[in-house]
Amino acid sequence: MASEQLLSVLADGEFHSGEELGGLLGVSRAAVWKQLQKLEELSLSIEAQKGRGYRVVGGLDLLNRELIAQHADQALQAILERMEIFGVLDSTNLQAAKRIAMGPAHQYCCTAEQQTAGRGRRGRQWLSPFGRSLYCSLVWEFSNGAAALEGLSLCIGVAVANALSEAGVDGISLKWPNDVLLDGEKLGGILLEMQGDPAGVCQVIIGVGLNMQLQEVDSAVVTQPWADLSAYPIGSDRNRMLALLLNALFAALTQYSRQGFSPFRDQWQALDAFRGQSVKVQLGEEWLFGTEDGVNPDGGLRLITDSGVRVFHGGEVSLREVC
Repeated sequence: MASEQLLSVLADGEFHSGEELGGLLGVSRAAVWKQLQKLEELSLSIEAQKGRGYRVVGGLDLLNRELIAQHADQALQAILERMEIFGVLDSTNLQAAKRIAMGPAHQYCCTAEQQTAGRGRRGRQWLSPFGRSLYCSLVWEFSNGAAALEGLSLCIGVAVANALSEAGVDGISLKWPNDVLLDGEKLGGILLEMQGDPAGVCQVIIGVGLNMQLQEVDSAVVTQPWADLSAYPIGSDRNRMLALLLNALFAALTQYSRQGFSPFRDQWQALDAFRGQSVKVQLGEEWLFGTEDGVNPDGGLRLITDSGVRVFHGGEVSLREVC
């Protein structure tokens, strides 16, 4: 990865001469040029102008622990002190899993400027441009094993929606079981992974990704309509957005640990993007058609079919709108 100090200087989006950069880094102008070439590996747009120097087009809103803390609730202070902020990482969920392997990791949190192996549900690639989105994983310990996962993804969806509402974002809805939509297009996703005893004490890795600024990013790899937060002021303030997200996650997980999904059901259903609409549900190789009817008390999807009501849970089930 290119020098963090170089990135921090160029993050302002202004031109900086090679001489200035060399002086700041304590290296020659030739060495600065080599460092700038490395930035191309991060898919950053570097502009060079004779007599003016170099700049990152559009600047960068780099993650900063102190700036995150300015917007974080007091309850998050211990988490933020231990939080790890990475430049380039394979995946924040994979990093959280490594941390769990070292011992109990309740409330461990990590984030990164870029993921090289970011994953969505069912192993799909998650577009992860450097410094343009949020990728965050939080570990939470539960005492009732796999039962803790019932409705948890939906609870997290409500928390993400609450954070976005606090940030002034309108038009948020949720798609069962783990997609966050903005005006009907995918804004973010949730990936839960459990470590530990399926019947006892376990630790759940809660991964959340949000698109912040993707206008200049090649999104050809995305196979569905997507949205980002570029139209909102929060779109250029990743540190505040991350703080609001962690605030909401901590509050929701604290309540969920005591009461389960029940307190979140009504709010989730109010945010349900497809309730009352014609949909199809993929179960293995089979497609079932019906009307989406919200979720049951443990978060299972209700589908009204010609043969009666079917209830589905997470795993390999996929939901699609019937156009």
